[in-house]
Amino acid sequence: MSFPYVLYCTPEGEIREDRSLQALSFDGHPLRAEDLIPLPDGVTLSMMPDRLAVGLRKNGERKVLPQSRGWALAALLPIGYTRTLLPAYEKIPNTEPLPFFGYSAVAGLNGRQYVAAVKTDDPYKWHPRSFPRRKLERLVREKLRAYPENRVIKQHAHCALDYSCPTASNLFFSRWEMAIAVSPGCNARCVGCISKQEEEELISPQDRLTFIPTVEEIVEVAVPHLESAPDAIVSFGQGCEGEPLLQFRRIEQAIKGMRARTDKGVININTNGSRPRWLQKLYDAGLDTIRVSTISAHPETYTAYYRPLGYTFEDIKESLIRARDAGLYTSINLLCFPGMIDREREVESLLAFVRETKLCLIQLRNLNIDPEVLLPRMPALDSMGKALGMKTFLEVLRREVPEVELGNFTRPIQRPISSVQA
Repeated sequence: MSFPYVLYCTPEGEIREDRSLQALSFDGHPLRAEDLIPLPDGVTLSMMPDRLAVGLRKNGERKVLPQSRGWALAALLPIGYTRTLLPAYEKIPNTEPLPFFGYSAVAGLNGRQYVAAVKTDDPYKWHPRSFPRRKLERLVREKLRAYPENRVIKQHAHCALDYSCPTASNLFFSRWEMAIAVSPGCNARCVGCISKQEEEELISPQDRLTFIPTVEEIVEVAVPHLESAPDAIVSFGQGCEGEPLLQFRRIEQAIKGMRARTDKGVININTNGSRPRWLQKLYDAGLDTIRVSTISAHPETYTAYYRPLGYTFEDIKESLIRARDAGLYTSINLLCFPGMIDREREVESLLAFVRETKLCLIQLRNLNIDPEVLLPRMPALDSMGKALGMKTFLEVLRREVPEVELGNFTRPIQRPISSVQA
């Protein structure tokens, strides 16, 4: 009987297999065929430097492959897929943390390569094929020539070309969800922050925004997009910035400026939801949708990851409740870490939170982080109860709160005009 077997990467970057060893997940459980799907289009296979590949012998013994054979292998999933298991490996002592990526378990089976994941949304708008490089470079040059003084455009040209950011790129393709970064500062110290790290050993993969754009710069970029882009969304709150709410007055004036010029498109904010009264001003100004980031609906887990400055998890709930009362389409950006988010305490807390806030959408997001950076900073996993598994976790959500959509992306849903204050 065949079983999922170990894939690994040679020092030269070649992918090899060891069919004598059953592949394992991070928690040491053998992978099964039903845990896996064929590698989806757009996936990237990545070596895990200084992490040795491990597998299970037929006699049940765990075997570590020698360093001479290479490193453990993982998959980096395209957006639209949610990982269900982390990869197994043996870390070489005193090595650097892994780069900030979302590592998924992989295995071979009957000569094909597989990953532990499920498809949770349509990836079309986020697939690399939707962002042809040569065309993007041309569009960036054209936009920079047309708006030579606009710093928002310069910032997102950098993000589009250097980081392949889809929402930054959409500014230049004039379609779908477009980024507007506004805030260099933040009132949280997220363990997995991708734009600014306080700990010397952790290197952020992106540069943090260094300026605050004017209202005029924001409106100049946003209005043409809202007017003419298909499925137009203008989104405050991006990976290259801190917390946009720290610039709520500027955003408030920008929203009013946009809506004075057009009633088309969707204005969204991606936020930590830390300031309900500040957000209320944005709701009153004409914000359409809100996405609040969280790793958990349990205050202990939330606080351990976000390390908030001057706010609590209760503020997040109030922000979302106010948003629903104001008629906004509400969602959370749920940072998913298999083996933690699917534990009994976490699931129960999430269900209660979703019901209390009357949430519309849960956006599932693979948390990009080294497991051995995250876990020592979080509450003990045993304190969270039994791990149900990611597939069961998703099944529970669909069964218990069927009115809540599960996906990976912000929806272009405009707020009813009757709910916007005059």
